[in-house]
Amino acid sequence: MKTILIIATILLLSAENVFAQNDTLKNNFSVGLEFVTHGEICGGGLPRAAESTENRSAFLFGRARIKADYERKGLQAHAVIQNSAVWGMSGNMNLGLYEGWVKMTSRHGLFAQVGRVALSYDDERVIGTNDFATAALSHDVLRAGYEGHGHKVHAILAFNQNGKNVYFGTYYDGGAQFYKTMQTLWYHYDFSKFPLGASLLFMNLGLQAGVEGNEDNPVRVEYQQMFGGYVKYHPKYFSLEGSYYRQSGKLVDENHFSKPIKAWMASVKANINPSDKYGFVLGYDYLSGDDFVPVPYGGAFGMPRHAVEGGFTPLYGSRNQFYGIMDYFYESAYINGFTPGLQNAFIGVSGKPFKDFSCGITYHYLAVATRLSDLGSTLGHSIELTAGYQFSKDIMLLAGYTQMMGTETMARLKQEGSGNRAHWGWFSLVISPSLFNAKW
Repeated sequence: MKTILIIATILLLSAENVFAQNDTLKNNFSVGLEFVTHGEICGGGLPRAAESTENRSAFLFGRARIKADYERKGLQAHAVIQNSAVWGMSGNMNLGLYEGWVKMTSRHGLFAQVGRVALSYDDERVIGTNDFATAALSHDVLRAGYEGHGHKVHAILAFNQNGKNVYFGTYYDGGAQFYKTMQTLWYHYDFSKFPLGASLLFMNLGLQAGVEGNEDNPVRVEYQQMFGGYVKYHPKYFSLEGSYYRQSGKLVDENHFSKPIKAWMASVKANINPSDKYGFVLGYDYLSGDDFVPVPYGGAFGMPRHAVEGGFTPLYGSRNQFYGIMDYFYESAYINGFTPGLQNAFIGVSGKPFKDFSCGITYHYLAVATRLSDLGSTLGHSIELTAGYQFSKDIMLLAGYTQMMGTETMARLKQEGSGNRAHWGWFSLVISPSLFNAKW
């Protein structure tokens, strides 16, 4: 904590000298809106209460944003006010600051940024905006670094509290962010004469554990590490990308207990685009799971325990981009919270049959990544259809449909009481007009 405060103080106090510019330089200011209307209808795929007689759902939600940007040489400011809620929800007053930051830059490539930031790195597998979700993700951070000559180095620091407490100010529970502290270092290099980029990432998360007043589970901060890399080779009509990450340290569960975690993931994906009119994609993801998962009938696990957590957690990534758009492998828990891991092999084709219209179809083969007591590893097969139409530069309609054909393994691990099959349809109408722009 002292280290974070010292670094932040040095950066902010020195900003006047490092980033100072002539105030008479040209200023740009703009205001815009974004309206998202999203609807879903689904059946099956998630556990339901025993007394429930309905195995389907449907809802609409709306998200509205007001965006303001200011820029001059050496200084940027950005703010986004957001409201998001399901249509008809009681107390529809979910209004808050999604982003609000200032960024100072120098002509030498140095920068310092502070505030609430929507972080996005590499393919967004570990850190992304998750914009498909209702509210999306942002972080309260200090970010500083260097960008130039093909190199990018970012250092990110965060320390979160529930309020300005004079006493009992170390316990953090139920706040706007996901962690008590966070330190991340990201390095990226783009080769100048070769279509190749590579990144390295290290993240140290301080997670709140323990319960106030509980001697058996006292208040403390447990630390978890994520480290790995991402690489992308992208010539004109082809791209190949891969990533590998490991997790270590401590995992904190919903009851604020902790245990060691040793987990990993690897992925590879190829995009082939022989024409502007069509393209192909294929790839494979592997996310580790617990070493052994007993699965008695009815989902009654009893009291199994693992000394070490083996299930990989994608943390703050944009999950719907990777494990199927209908991602209920990491957006919702398995029965009794077990993590059997995931294997996802996929292949797809996309096309643009005429101007402003695009469509695609993708097949996913899904399996666990661990041993099961008396079941096969296959979870099921998924077919996804997607389409999009660009009415104008600021009006777009997206839609999709997914059909999941699950196995007995899927039913007993995930869908008990709702059948092996699931379907899900959705649409998103996105309208993002620019209201005002001024230069002086």
